Amino acid sequence: MHMPTPDAKIMALKAALAARLRAILPADAVIDDLAETRAYECDGLSAYKCPPMLAVLPATTAEVSDVLRICHEMDVPVVPRGSGTSLAGGAMPTADSVVLGVARLNAVLETDYADRIIRVQSGRTNLSVTGAVAEDGFFYAPDPSSQLACAIAGNVAMNSGGAHCLKYGVTTNNLLGVTLVLMDGTVVELGGGHLDAGGLDLLGVICGSEGQLGVVTEATLRILAKPEGARPVLIGFDSNAVAGACVSDIIKAGVLPVAIEFMDRPCIVACEAFAKAGYPDCEALLIVEVEGSDAEIDHQLGLISAIAQRHNPVEVREARDADEAARIWLGRKSAFGAMGQINDYMCLDGTIPVTELPRVLDRIGALSQEYGLDVANVFHAGDGNMHPLILYDANTPGQLELCEALGAAILKLCVEVGGCLTGEHGVGIEKRDLMGVQFAPADLTAQMAVKDVFDPKWLLNAAKVFPLDASATHRAA
Repeated sequence: MHMPTPDAKIMALKAALAARLRAILPADAVIDDLAETRAYECDGLSAYKCPPMLAVLPATTAEVSDVLRICHEMDVPVVPRGSGTSLAGGAMPTADSVVLGVARLNAVLETDYADRIIRVQSGRTNLSVTGAVAEDGFFYAPDPSSQLACAIAGNVAMNSGGAHCLKYGVTTNNLLGVTLVLMDGTVVELGGGHLDAGGLDLLGVICGSEGQLGVVTEATLRILAKPEGARPVLIGFDSNAVAGACVSDIIKAGVLPVAIEFMDRPCIVACEAFAKAGYPDCEALLIVEVEGSDAEIDHQLGLISAIAQRHNPVEVREARDADEAARIWLGRKSAFGAMGQINDYMCLDGTIPVTELPRVLDRIGALSQEYGLDVANVFHAGDGNMHPLILYDANTPGQLELCEALGAAILKLCVEVGGCLTGEHGVGIEKRDLMGVQFAPADLTAQMAVKDVFDPKWLLNAAKVFPLDASATHRAA
């Protein structure tokens, strides 16, 4: 088989760009060898791959500014990348783009316990933020399942949540300020070490903007004092719908656990085989965690157990010690990896009103049978952030397309019942063509007008978030 002849203009552009970037960055910070750029050809949505023209790894805000300024001058698209754990194709490059990775921006810049803030470079991993303050009795609340690897840059881009977001909120509730570099190299400071910044809520615009508006190089985050204690309880049920009804009743009762996590049988079996957490044999499992003093924990768990008993649980089991609590959470935190040992899968994150959980879970089961693909459910039940895992065989022709069709049907269902397309994974390329399901044309036009202000050339994270026909029409107008 003959390889296609390289386009002379593109190769000349690549050579010229690489030369300019090597003039401002260390030699090992510019990656233009095809074999090495393949490390950046996809993110966690690995069904789609495309190596970039080249990748760069700056280590300071000034270096990021220089890279963006050069790319802006040469009209080269840039794809910001944290740790590449995005499950929506948010960091997937195009063949003519530069991937700008922030992995080397990983320092702690300031810690202020009196004001309960920490300022870090955006390539620092989520879990290591807590690691930097844990010995002093503090923690950073948002805890995505990928927290061991995911970067704060990606957390800000996708407004990530996690198991404990029910009580503590998602990234936007714990983000106080950012250093943002615009596509032309301009460095902007938004917010800072205080509760609210004056003027327009630009920080709220940046959080969740999926790298469309600028590259975040530093973040000021809220840190919290560790609670006095915490304890999870396992509650098993004989159906998904009953477990969903129990979640709804817990929320209705006014009890505020720190987390309510849901797993169905396929996920329970896979996680138990992987983590040996001692999960019961049941159709659906809730992990409910509360925190506070021993008396507060006992009181809250008493209320939760009484609510659970009204739904005829298969088992109710409180963690007896720290080791058992850790095993319970290890099983849940290992869910995506455990499922990956079984089959290829696509992970969705549509979000729904908690009261709709029973109905939606039943409908997902029916859709699974209709499309002939298994679906495992694991999600943040307390705030209705669904994570259906659609299992398919990537080596069987047509299965990926069938998986995409089932995923679209599930996401449309989420919007239909009053929810939204994404809770924390972002739109990326995965949900790009579904944006019209949730937003009217006027809504999309308003969103694209915001991008016009921050990135007039539309060079940042091209071909993401907005339907391609809508963005083409908007830019042509």
